[in-house]
Amino acid sequence: MATAIPYNYSYIFKYIIIGDMGVGKSCLLHQFTEKKFMSDCPHTIGVEFGTRILEVSGQKIKLQIWDTAGQERFRAVTRSYYRGAAGAFMVYDITRRSTFEHLTNWLTDARNLTNPNTVILLIGNKSDLAQTNREVTYEEASTFAQQNCLLFLETSAKTGENVEEAFLESAKKIYANVRDGSLDLNAADSGVRSKTNRQIETEDLSRTNINQASNKSNCAC
Repeated sequence: MATAIPYNYSYIFKYIIIGDMGVGKSCLLHQFTEKKFMSDCPHTIGVEFGTRILEVSGQKIKLQIWDTAGQERFRAVTRSYYRGAAGAFMVYDITRRSTFEHLTNWLTDARNLTNPNTVILLIGNKSDLAQTNREVTYEEASTFAQQNCLLFLETSAKTGENVEEAFLESAKKIYANVRDGSLDLNAADSGVRSKTNRQIETEDLSRTNINQASNKSNCAC
Protein backbone atom coordinates (compact mmCIF):
# COMPACT_ATOMS: atom_id res chain seq x y z
CA MET A 1 0.00 0.00 0.00
CA ALA A 2 1.37 3.41 -0.97
CA THR A 3 2.18 5.83 1.81
CA ALA A 4 0.39 9.18 1.66
CA ILE A 5 2.56 12.21 1.25
CA PRO A 6 1.56 14.83 3.87
CA TYR A 7 0.17 18.14 2.72
CA ASN A 8 2.80 19.94 4.72
CA TYR A 9 1.98 23.62 4.55
CA SER A 10 0.66 26.22 6.96
CA TYR A 11 -1.09 28.71 4.65
CA ILE A 12 -2.70 28.90 1.25
CA PHE A 13 -2.28 32.13 -0.75
CA LYS A 14 -4.48 32.79 -3.77
CA TYR A 15 -2.84 34.55 -6.74
CA ILE A 16 -4.14 35.87 -10.04
CA ILE A 17 -2.12 36.72 -13.13
CA ILE A 18 -3.57 39.46 -15.33
CA GLY A 19 -2.52 41.38 -18.42
CA ASP A 20 -2.96 41.56 -22.20
CA MET A 21 -3.00 38.49 -24.42
CA GLY A 22 0.43 37.26 -25.43
CA VAL A 23 2.49 38.89 -22.65
CA GLY A 24 3.54 35.48 -21.31
CA LYS A 25 1.21 34.94 -18.35
CA SER A 26 0.81 31.20 -18.92
CA CYS A 27 4.53 30.83 -19.60
CA LEU A 28 5.28 32.47 -16.24
CA LEU A 29 2.91 30.05 -14.53
CA HIS A 30 4.51 27.00 -16.15
CA GLN A 31 8.03 28.24 -15.51
CA PHE A 32 7.24 28.66 -11.83
CA THR A 33 5.24 25.48 -11.25
CA GLU A 34 7.03 23.11 -13.65
CA LYS A 35 10.43 24.74 -14.20
CA LYS A 36 10.03 24.65 -17.95
CA PHE A 37 9.35 27.03 -20.82
CA MET A 38 6.47 26.29 -23.17
CA SER A 39 7.42 27.90 -26.47
CA ASP A 40 4.15 26.87 -28.12
CA CYS A 41 1.90 27.69 -25.19
CA PRO A 42 -1.66 28.34 -26.51
CA HIS A 43 -3.61 31.41 -25.49
CA THR A 44 -5.59 30.82 -22.30
CA ILE A 45 -9.33 30.40 -22.70
CA GLY A 46 -11.00 31.59 -19.51
CA VAL A 47 -8.56 30.61 -16.75
CA GLU A 48 -5.73 28.17 -16.10
CA PHE A 49 -4.66 26.91 -12.68
CA GLY A 50 -1.40 25.86 -11.04
CA THR A 51 0.01 25.33 -7.55
CA ARG A 52 3.35 25.15 -5.81
CA ILE A 53 4.60 25.18 -2.22
CA LEU A 54 7.21 27.76 -1.16
CA GLU A 55 9.01 28.29 2.11
CA VAL A 56 8.68 31.83 3.49
CA SER A 57 10.20 32.79 6.84
CA GLY A 58 10.29 29.16 7.91
CA GLN A 59 6.65 28.54 6.91
CA LYS A 60 5.53 26.28 4.07
CA ILE A 61 3.01 28.17 1.97
CA LYS A 62 0.94 26.78 -0.88
CA LEU A 63 0.36 29.20 -3.75
CA GLN A 64 -2.82 28.66 -5.74
CA ILE A 65 -2.33 30.58 -8.99
CA TRP A 66 -5.08 31.52 -11.42
CA ASP A 67 -3.83 32.56 -14.87
CA THR A 68 -6.55 34.62 -16.58
CA ALA A 69 -7.20 35.15 -20.28
CA GLY A 70 -6.18 38.53 -21.65
CA GLN A 71 -8.82 38.83 -24.36
CA GLU A 72 -11.60 41.32 -23.78
CA ARG A 73 -14.27 38.71 -24.60
CA PHE A 74 -13.27 36.70 -21.52
CA ARG A 75 -13.09 39.69 -19.18
CA ALA A 76 -16.55 39.10 -17.64
CA VAL A 77 -15.52 35.55 -16.73
CA THR A 78 -12.04 36.33 -15.45
CA ARG A 79 -13.18 39.24 -13.28
CA SER A 80 -14.89 36.76 -10.98
CA TYR A 81 -11.46 35.33 -10.07
CA TYR A 82 -10.12 38.63 -8.75
CA ARG A 83 -12.15 38.39 -5.55
CA GLY A 84 -10.24 36.82 -2.71
CA ALA A 85 -6.80 37.20 -4.29
CA ALA A 86 -3.98 37.82 -1.84
CA GLY A 87 -1.53 38.49 -4.66
CA ALA A 88 -1.87 39.77 -8.21
CA PHE A 89 0.74 39.71 -10.99
CA MET A 90 0.05 42.43 -13.54
CA VAL A 91 2.10 41.50 -16.61
CA TYR A 92 3.16 43.46 -19.68
CA ASP A 93 5.57 42.65 -22.51
CA ILE A 94 8.65 44.89 -22.55
CA THR A 95 8.80 44.49 -26.36
CA ARG A 96 5.20 45.69 -26.94
CA ARG A 97 4.44 49.22 -25.71
CA SER A 98 0.69 48.75 -26.15
CA THR A 99 0.68 46.14 -23.36
CA PHE A 100 2.31 48.69 -21.05
CA GLU A 101 -0.14 51.41 -22.04
CA HIS A 102 -3.06 49.15 -21.10
CA LEU A 103 -1.80 48.68 -17.54
CA THR A 104 -3.96 51.48 -16.17
CA ASN A 105 -7.09 49.54 -17.16
CA TRP A 106 -5.78 46.33 -15.62
CA LEU A 107 -4.83 48.16 -12.44
CA THR A 108 -8.28 49.74 -12.18
CA ASP A 109 -9.86 46.28 -12.32
CA ALA A 110 -7.39 44.91 -9.78
CA ARG A 111 -7.98 47.74 -7.33
CA ASN A 112 -11.76 47.64 -7.72
CA LEU A 113 -12.18 43.87 -7.53
CA THR A 114 -9.62 42.81 -4.92
CA ASN A 115 -9.29 43.80 -1.27
CA PRO A 116 -7.22 46.87 -0.31
CA ASN A 117 -4.37 44.72 1.03
CA THR A 118 -3.89 42.61 -2.08
CA VAL A 119 -0.19 42.65 -2.99
CA ILE A 120 0.13 43.72 -6.64
CA LEU A 121 3.39 43.03 -8.47
CA LEU A 122 4.08 44.68 -11.82
CA ILE A 123 6.00 42.33 -14.11
CA GLY A 124 7.78 43.32 -17.30
CA ASN A 125 8.13 39.98 -19.06
CA LYS A 126 10.46 38.86 -21.89
CA SER A 127 13.58 40.50 -20.47
CA ASP A 128 15.61 38.05 -22.56
CA LEU A 129 14.68 40.24 -25.56
CA ALA A 130 15.70 43.51 -23.88
CA GLN A 131 18.85 44.06 -25.92
CA THR A 132 17.16 43.80 -29.31
CA ASN A 133 13.42 44.49 -29.05
CA ARG A 134 12.78 46.57 -25.94
CA GLU A 135 10.04 49.22 -26.28
CA VAL A 136 9.43 49.94 -22.58
CA THR A 137 12.36 51.12 -20.49
CA TYR A 138 13.01 49.76 -17.03
CA GLU A 139 12.97 53.31 -15.66
CA GLU A 140 9.50 54.25 -16.91
CA ALA A 141 8.01 50.99 -15.68
CA SER A 142 9.70 51.46 -12.31
CA THR A 143 8.26 54.99 -12.11
CA PHE A 144 4.77 53.67 -12.91
CA ALA A 145 5.16 51.08 -10.15
CA GLN A 146 6.32 53.67 -7.61
CA GLN A 147 3.50 56.04 -8.47
CA ASN A 148 0.95 53.27 -7.92
CA CYS A 149 2.59 51.62 -4.89
CA LEU A 150 3.35 48.38 -6.73
CA LEU A 151 6.21 45.94 -6.44
CA PHE A 152 8.15 45.67 -9.71
CA LEU A 153 10.40 43.17 -11.47
CA GLU A 154 11.42 42.37 -15.01
CA THR A 155 11.32 38.66 -15.76
CA SER A 156 11.92 36.13 -18.50
CA ALA A 157 9.56 33.18 -18.58
CA LYS A 158 11.91 31.69 -21.19
CA THR A 159 15.14 31.71 -19.15
CA GLY A 160 13.48 31.76 -15.73
CA GLU A 161 15.14 35.05 -14.77
CA ASN A 162 13.42 36.55 -11.70
CA VAL A 163 10.40 34.25 -11.96
CA GLU A 164 11.14 32.52 -8.67
CA GLU A 165 11.99 35.88 -7.10
CA ALA A 166 8.66 37.38 -8.20
CA PHE A 167 6.60 34.76 -6.39
CA LEU A 168 8.91 34.64 -3.39
CA GLU A 169 9.04 38.40 -2.83
CA SER A 170 5.28 38.81 -3.19
CA ALA A 171 4.65 35.85 -0.87
CA LYS A 172 6.97 37.44 1.71
CA LYS A 173 4.94 40.64 1.55
CA ILE A 174 1.65 38.77 1.90
CA TYR A 175 3.02 36.80 4.85
CA ALA A 176 4.20 40.05 6.47
CA ASN A 177 0.64 41.37 6.14
CA VAL A 178 -0.63 38.23 7.85
CA ARG A 179 1.86 38.58 10.68
CA ASP A 180 1.14 42.25 11.35
CA GLY A 181 -2.64 41.77 11.19
CA SER A 182 -3.21 43.75 7.97
CA LEU A 183 -4.95 40.70 6.52
CA ASP A 184 -7.91 39.33 8.42
CA LEU A 185 -7.79 35.56 7.90
CA ASN A 186 -11.46 35.33 8.84
CA ALA A 187 -12.47 37.60 5.96
CA ALA A 188 -13.73 35.75 2.89
CA ASP A 189 -11.84 38.04 0.52
CA SER A 190 -8.44 37.98 2.26
CA GLY A 191 -7.03 35.45 -0.20
CA VAL A 192 -5.27 33.63 2.65
CA ARG A 193 -6.34 30.46 4.42
CA SER A 194 -4.61 28.98 7.43
CA LYS A 195 -4.20 25.22 7.46
CA THR A 196 -5.45 23.47 10.57
CA ASN A 197 -4.29 20.06 11.69
CA ARG A 198 -7.77 18.73 11.01
CA GLN A 199 -7.61 19.94 7.40
CA ILE A 200 -4.24 18.27 6.95
CA GLU A 201 -5.51 14.98 8.38
CA THR A 202 -8.58 15.07 6.14
CA GLU A 203 -6.56 15.75 3.01
CA ASP A 204 -4.02 13.06 3.89
CA LEU A 205 -6.84 10.54 4.37
CA SER A 206 -8.31 11.52 1.02
CA ARG A 207 -4.89 11.13 -0.62
CA THR A 208 -4.48 7.68 1.00
CA ASN A 209 -7.87 6.53 -0.30
CA ILE A 210 -6.96 7.69 -3.81
CA ASN A 211 -3.67 5.78 -3.66
CA GLN A 212 -5.40 2.64 -2.38
CA ALA A 213 -7.96 2.79 -5.15
CA SER A 214 -5.22 3.27 -7.72
CA ASN A 215 -3.27 0.28 -6.38
CA LYS A 216 -6.35 -1.94 -6.53
CA SER A 217 -7.06 -0.95 -10.12
CA ASN A 218 -3.49 -1.88 -11.10
CA CYS A 219 -3.63 -5.38 -9.52
CA ALA A 220 -3.90 -8.40 -11.80
CA CYS A 221 -7.19 -10.27 -11.42
